Amino acid sequence: MVKAIVLNDTQTADLGEHVLKPTSTTPGQTEVSLKVWEADGARTGVWEATPGTFTSTREGFNEVCVILSGTATITDESGSFDIGPGSLFVTPEGWRGSWTVHETLRKVGFVQNLPA
Repeated sequence: MVKAIVLNDTQTADLGEHVLKPTSTTPGQTEVSLKVWEADGARTGVWEATPGTFTSTREGFNEVCVILSGTATITDESGSFDIGPGSLFVTPEGWRGSWTVHETLRKVGFVQNLPA
């Protein structure tokens, strides 16, 4: 029997201990993530980052994000857009940009790894 995997409250779930964000340009910015499921080159989970700015790239994977709480501005070569609770966006393979987190940001992400 295959069972469903459930995380009942993504907005308040304990994700674990924050660690320094390696790509941050803001001293002291931290992040934490909780993997909920992974199989066949795909995974989903909850991620959180504290205020600050960091760079981001999508090499070898696509990511779909839904923002649960907090606000940020994402900037890439085409411009910038603001995100907040309820925002859904996709960063496809090859995407590069930066995130400026204004209020601690929490998202659900789905990552699809691509063949090499």
